[in-house]
Amino acid sequence: MTRVAIVTGAARGIGAATVDALVNDGYRVVAFDRCRDVDAISYAMATEAELMAVATRHGDQVVALVGDVRSAADTQLAVATAVDHFGGLDVVVAGAGVIAGGVRIDQMSDDAYDAVMSVNLLGVRRLLQAAVPAMVDRGGGRFVAISSAASVQGLPLLAAYSAAKAGVVGLVRAAAVELAPLRITVNAVSPGSTRTAILDASTQIYGLRSREEFADQQPLGRLIDPAEVATAISWLCSPAASAITGVNLAVDGGMTLN
Repeated sequence: MTRVAIVTGAARGIGAATVDALVNDGYRVVAFDRCRDVDAISYAMATEAELMAVATRHGDQVVALVGDVRSAADTQLAVATAVDHFGGLDVVVAGAGVIAGGVRIDQMSDDAYDAVMSVNLLGVRRLLQAAVPAMVDRGGGRFVAISSAASVQGLPLLAAYSAAKAGVVGLVRAAAVELAPLRITVNAVSPGSTRTAILDASTQIYGLRSREEFADQQPLGRLIDPAEVATAISWLCSPAASAITGVNLAVDGGMTLN
């Protein structure tokens, strides 16, 4: 039986690397991304051209789909696409995320706060809602949400992002208990400072000269590559991780050790 996955935030960064990793593991993948900017978020989102490039390099093993994880209709369409094109759904990786901040939480606009919470947290819930019935039809499945080191380590001027990512971990832990009888594992992966557009946006928020300055946060003394995070995600989706559920796996170069 062909294994099938949905990856959101798939046009670049960790999402794109996860598509690559899952295809290498033999999956067929629906690569899902909004591909247009988000109101109140200051930096550019990935483009449809970037999403198509991810799909094109894998031929008929990947289908590209433009949609918003905050939309129940769009996430349901992603699941229907997986079922119609590839025959079912075994794995979902919730990788879509945005960051905003630069001011104290009491000074943050409602629009920016709501954008961060809705994409990062509501988007995970929407995926769970849409995907669980299809995974039940396959006899079980794997759900992995990308959280952040910010979920356990408060980051100044990024309170909304920290709150949203902590919410992801809480949602994962509760969903892992609820869905275990359905043979669905639910886990989170929390990257540290990784070479992504979100880290570039963080560089601007903190007024740094280069994202390389974030390497000092991590005992390993370097930034993390998206492929390293994708490897951890693909492992959680593999038979080797069949007994693991409800965890928040840190892939952070030691950032949260202290």
